[in-house]
This record gives sequence, structure tokens and C-alpha cells, in this order.
Amino acid sequence: KQLCAYFTAEVELSAGEVRSSLSQELPGYMVPSYFVQVERIPLTPNGKVDRRALPAPEGSVQTGTEYVAPRTMLEAQLAHIWKDVLELSVVGVKDNFFDLGGHSLRATNLVAIIQKELQKNVQLRDVFQHPTIEQLAQVIEAMEQTAYASISVAAESDYYPVSSAQKRMYLLQQFSGAGLSYNMPGVMKLEGPLDRARMEEAFRRLIARHETLRTSFDTVNGEPVQRVHPDVRFSVEFMQAGEEEAAGLVQRFVRPFDLAQAPLFRAGLIETGQDRHILMFDMHHIISDGTSMGVLVQEFVRLYGREELPPLPIQYKDYAVWQQGQKQSERHRRQENYWLDVFSGDLPVPDLPTDYARPAVRSFSGSVYEFVLDRGRSEGLRRLAAQSGTTLYMVLLAAYTALLGKYSGQEDIVVGTPIAGRPHADLGGLIGMFVNTLAIRNYPAGDKTFLDYLQDAREKALQAYENQDYAFEELVEKLDVPRDMSRNPLFDTLFVLQNTEQKVQRIDGLHLAPYPQEHTVSKFDLTLHASEEGETIGCGFEYATALFKRETVERMAEHLIRLIDAIVADPQTTLSAIRIATPQEKAQIVGQFNATAAEYPREQSIGALFEARAERSPEQTAVVCEDAKLTYRELNERANRLARTLRAAGVERDEPIAILAERSVEMVVGVLAILKAGGAYVTVDPDYPEERIRYLLDDSGAKLLLAQRRELVRADFAGTVVDLSDAGSYQEDGSNLEPVSGPEDLAYMIYTSGTTGKPKGVMVEHRNVVRLVKNTNYVQLDETTRILQTGAVVFDASTF
Repeated sequence: KQLCAYFTAEVELSAGEVRSSLSQELPGYMVPSYFVQVERIPLTPNGKVDRRALPAPEGSVQTGTEYVAPRTMLEAQLAHIWKDVLELSVVGVKDNFFDLGGHSLRATNLVAIIQKELQKNVQLRDVFQHPTIEQLAQVIEAMEQTAYASISVAAESDYYPVSSAQKRMYLLQQFSGAGLSYNMPGVMKLEGPLDRARMEEAFRRLIARHETLRTSFDTVNGEPVQRVHPDVRFSVEFMQAGEEEAAGLVQRFVRPFDLAQAPLFRAGLIETGQDRHILMFDMHHIISDGTSMGVLVQEFVRLYGREELPPLPIQYKDYAVWQQGQKQSERHRRQENYWLDVFSGDLPVPDLPTDYARPAVRSFSGSVYEFVLDRGRSEGLRRLAAQSGTTLYMVLLAAYTALLGKYSGQEDIVVGTPIAGRPHADLGGLIGMFVNTLAIRNYPAGDKTFLDYLQDAREKALQAYENQDYAFEELVEKLDVPRDMSRNPLFDTLFVLQNTEQKVQRIDGLHLAPYPQEHTVSKFDLTLHASEEGETIGCGFEYATALFKRETVERMAEHLIRLIDAIVADPQTTLSAIRIATPQEKAQIVGQFNATAAEYPREQSIGALFEARAERSPEQTAVVCEDAKLTYRELNERANRLARTLRAAGVERDEPIAILAERSVEMVVGVLAILKAGGAYVTVDPDYPEERIRYLLDDSGAKLLLAQRRELVRADFAGTVVDLSDAGSYQEDGSNLEPVSGPEDLAYMIYTSGTTGKPKGVMVEHRNVVRLVKNTNYVQLDETTRILQTGAVVFDASTF
């Protein structure tokens, strides 16, 4: 028996937080093993707790762990670092980092701080493999002491090198059509008394504090550089408008930046009523990223509250100079070798089916389709991550790449994923563009179980994170990937699990609320965004509208949900066994798409149908080859005469008759004559090698051969030869023959290519040809003409 605690709270609390708090007041045996947060405690009509209405602990809880306080100096140091990173008041040495709310971003931050404060070369893999303080302390004790090197302040200069991430942004901005693609706007509603002068002063102090907000970009000797200005002109754009008019002003506020003009940051304020405002800010991605946006908002709030912030020890330009120096290090060479090895050999080209043809130049127009993974699915994914020793990011990445594998039919999938790119502890409080993009290559082979594939994805992700400092654009240059203006290099789809630390901000007397905005940009063909939202996981497919229709992306979301259901229910299922089609799609495929039954003259032979056509339009042209031309009457009569010659030669019903002829009027006459005589034609191309011609004649059992010229016939052919070019073959009566073939008799034999062995003959009946011509598989060239090509013969389908 175990204790289970059910509790309510105004905010989302983790099991670790509640357990840690209780551990300060209760002995260990009284601390519950399970913690379940509920919206309300269910009561009976008598006002007592309704125990039967409480959810089962196994379904949706975080399990507790017995609290054990730090016992050594090292454990105490680690506990202090964990509390700062996880923002908890108490952490036990047996607590699991990921159970307490840790994820890849926090783990990266944890490693950077440990390297700085303990001067031990801990790696991200160590945190995943030893996720408790007790385990990690043992690993660290065995490590040698390493010297920690701070980032130095760069010498004063007129300009400084750009970072790798900035260089990527600078080049991308030059793309035709990039426009607003790399703007980073933010909008929020403010309710309450606002001091405009105080707000503008907070922005000015923010710009003075961070050099990136005073930086412009130029080229020197063909290379982009950054220039830091001592001061820049800045003012908040103030407007007044009603609620409806404000929406248009918000949309027009976001406009292109000139990278040569600082600041690449603007702010605006719309007054919509008494104590009602809309605050807008916009910055270019070249000076900011997701983490930086959080820093900007937090510091703006503190500066508006007239706090004094400690000076920054370094600025972004110092990081850029430091990064350039790192390119000569052994660590940089080691990471370069890793990525070049990952992408050695043939590089996969993404082959997702699209609704529209890919434009010659990439379009950045996009939209987003949002959906939610409900509580059950979200808990199932988190449980799968805990049981497999992975993270939610890894599980979702594996699920997404498995879906892409099913869509593309490929078992080599490359997906991009952004990484915070702040490997050094000195970089935490800076505003700047640090994000790097990792190209993660996975192999979703159909015979793998999802659990095995998840372990592969875990290993690929860990290796990528351990080598995250190597810039993506350097990798592209080293691989010499051919530049394609219609695609991104290496991958066209991105996966993002949004876990940047966005804290709830409070400003004196003001209530902040998000302002809804329309999404009109897509930097990639397809991007899956996911973020944890309490007990559920919010998702969104950002897609290029030049490639996909909205309904296609909606189906894709439904297919991802069905795949998630399958892997949560049975992680041991193979990828090939996962079925993503919905019941409606199955019904459509089986019922609608497969409803191919159609009426056609199934009791008629080809010869009879041709004769009926010749009777209706005797003088209409039937066949043309260069200068030769025959009407339906002429073609029918010549075929009848040759058919009588064949019957006189002993042709019987269903007998295979070879025809050795080039594309010509004689070939068409010969084919029709064979059908009218009752035989089945076997086409033999005169250009075939001698060995193949001999094989076809022998294997088909043809005893009679129609040849366009006698010199084409093999000397050792033992059967009868009829010369298509000899006038003597057309001396018989030209009237229609008494038919001997019906719809179930053979019309022709056609041979396979034989590339995997000897060619095999396929026998086709008259009924099969009539159905094909009359109802399906034709190409309509205009309103009256349909063409059917069978073997080497071309017919005007109106013949039938």
C-alpha cells in the first residue's frame, strides 16, 4: 500500500515541488508516493470527499521520490545549481532532473553552469545517463579538474566580425521575397494606468544596456560585419485608435528593416481607450532569438519598475569575436568531423507529396494550422518518455520523422531543429542571435519497432546536442551542397518543441494579456511546433501556402494523432504496421476510389467493333504514317484480305501469330488481320537483339510470322512467313469474315522487359482491351480524339 495525495492549486505544480515542501514538515514515511493535481476535490451530496470520483494514480500522476538531503559538499553544490535551473526551493539528491521539469534546454544550461562553477567538463549525455544529483556527483568526482575560460572583452574597433548565426541571417535576408520572414514581432494588451514617459525611458535604458540594440550591418571586403553605435535615435511610435482600427495598425507596424540602419528594433503603443493600450515591438532576427525575447521582456518590466540592473560583463560582439577564435580549437575540429561523418555519402532529397508544383524560387508565404494533443495522449507521450529514458522532445521527434517516412516513402529523413546556442555560462543574460540549427538524420525503417526507433532517435539527438556548437552554414559549405533557390539546404522541414522559459510578467498596476495575430510566414515547407500547455500539448503545423492546401495539412495533423495513438498503445509495434488512415479515408479508398465498375460492350470482339466503326464512317481517315494514309473502309478491306490469307495458311482460334514490323500502315493492317482471322498477335520489334527475337518466337510457339520485309526474318525460323509488303498477300475477298473469336478469346501476348530474368508473356483477351479503350486509362487530347497505345500499335480510340 502507498500514500497518494490529491490537491488543488491556483498554478501548475510539479510533484517535486509539493514533495520538497512536505519533506520540510513531515517525516519520510508520511510523504506520499503519488501526487495528483485536480481542478477540484469531488464531493458527495453530503459534502464529504467522493473517493470513487478521484482519478486513479496510475493514469496521470508524477510519482514521488523519498526526499534525501545533500550529504556531501559536491551534492550540496549540485543541489544549489539544480534549484536555480529548475526554479525550485528544495531538491533531493535522488530526484530525477527530468521528473522535476528538466528538458533539453535546461539540461544545456545546467551543463554550462556546472562547467563554470565546478570547473568539470560535464557533457549533456552525462545528465541524461545520470539524471539524479547522487548519480551525477559520482561521475563528476571521477573527472579531472579543468580550467574555466571566461569570454574576454573584444578590443575597440570600427567594426567586428559577425557570428555564424548572424552571417546566416544576413545571407537569408538577401533572398528575393524574404521580406518580413525574419522579423520578430511581439504584441500584448495592457490594461491599467500606463506612464508613457516611464515606458519610453525603460526602452531607452534597455537599448543603452544591450549593444545589439545599437548594432547595424555592413560588408567589408565582401564579408558581413557588425557596427556598434554609441547611441541611436529611438522613440516609441504612439497612436490612438478604436479596437477595430487597431488591428490594421498592428499589422502595418511590422515592416522591413534596413540592416544598415540601427536600431533594428522598434516599439509602438496604441491607445484604444481609457487605461487600455496595445504595446507592440518588432526586432530583426539578426539581433535576437527566442531566449533573447524573454530577456528583453523581463528586463523591460524591471526597468519600467525603476530597478537598477547589474552591468553586463560582456556584449554580443565579444561573443562573436570569441566564436571566431574557437574555430581553430580541437573541439571545433572534432565537431566538424562528427557532422561530416553524419552526412557522408548520398544526401537524401525530401520527397513530401505537395498539392502544388514547387516554385522555381522559394516563397515565404505561409499559414499555420493549430491542434491540441489532449490530456490522455499527452500523458501517454510523457509516460513513454519516462519509461524509455528519453524526453518528450525525443518522442515527438521520433513520431514526426516516422510520419514523414510514411508520407515520403523514404527511410532516410533529415529534420532541422533549432538549438538555443548558448554553450557558455557567460551568455545567459545577453540579447542576441545565438540560435543554431541542427540537421538531425534519422532512419525510420519499417521493420523497426517504435521503441527501437525511439532509442535510435535518442542517440542521434544526444550526439547532435553534444556537437551543437558547429554552425549549420559551415556544414553546408563543407558539404558543398548545390544551391537550389526553391529549397533550403539539407532539409525542408523543421521540428520545434517550444520550451524557452517564458515567465509570467507583472507591471505595477498593469494587466498584460496576449494579442492575437495572423500568421502569414513560413520559412520552410513544413514546421511542426509543439509546446506543453499544462496537461495538454499544443501543436501547430506551419506550412508554405505555395505548396500545401489547408485541408492537406489538417489531414496530416489527423494522421500524426493516429500515429501517436498507436505508439502510446503499443510502443513495440513496428513502424510499417502503424496505420494512419482515418475510417473516413478507408471508406473513401475502398468505396469511392475503388468504384471502377462501368458498362462497356463486354460481348463484342475488337474486330467486330472496328467493323461497326468502318461502316459508320467509311471515308474518315483511320491511320496515317508519314505520306501513307488509309480510310476506315480501305483499312478494313485490306485487313479482311490479309485475314483470309492467314486463315488459308491454317491460322486457328487463339493461335499466337508473330508480327515483325516497324511502325507503319502495314503493321496496323497486320494486327487487325490477325485479330479478324481469330489469332492473337505477338509483337516483335525488329530492333531487338537476335537472342531476344529468337526467344520470343520460340517461347510464344508462333508457327506463322508476318514480316514487313523477308530479310528481317531469321534463317532458322521453321514456321510459315507471310510478307506484309507482298501484294500477293492481299488477293483474297475484302468483305468481312465470319468471326471465330469472342470476347473471352486472346487478342495478343505481350512480353515483360526481362531485366530480372527471362521475359514472360502476358496474355490479354479481347474483353480486356475493349474495357480499357471504352472506359479507362486513356488520354483525352481534345473533345473527339482519344488515343490508346498497346505495345507498338497506336489506335484512334474512336474506332471502337
